[in-house]
Amino acid sequence: MASDAVERFRRSAQERGLRIEVREFPAGTRTAKDAAAAIGCEVAQIVKSLVFMAGDEPVLALTSGRNRVDEDKLAAAIGGTEVRKADADEVRAATGYAIGGTPPFGHDTRLTIVCDQDLVGFDEVWAAAGTPSTVFGLTPEQLLIATDARVVDLSAR
Repeated sequence: MASDAVERFRRSAQERGLRIEVREFPAGTRTAKDAAAAIGCEVAQIVKSLVFMAGDEPVLALTSGRNRVDEDKLAAAIGGTEVRKADADEVRAATGYAIGGTPPFGHDTRLTIVCDQDLVGFDEVWAAAGTPSTVFGLTPEQLLIATDARVVDLSAR
């Protein structure tokens, strides 16, 4: 697990005062379902770090693994700007990480971050730790402090 992406992420967690344990699953944790199966938790406890573009500005939506983002709700939460899902190059440019391995913090640029209200009801949630095969656990409170995210309703129901 000597990945540069994982080491950059670990440093970012330390800078935020978080003591995390990165777990690696060689079969991969690219999807929320894969991650939940590997970890042994509910799909809803998986934090999907999804990058959207609001014009030229990247925005990060931390979403429960069981939910899809309602783009209209996301747009309203960030001030009414129309949003679209970022492509792979835009994700890497904004965060420094690839799709499937994007952690909720420690990005190359400062992002507006919003958090799905459905994540805050758990004792523990799990997120990508820099690669599609690495994850780490933390409390929703730690997640919100580390990301400075605002909790909003993002779910397409």
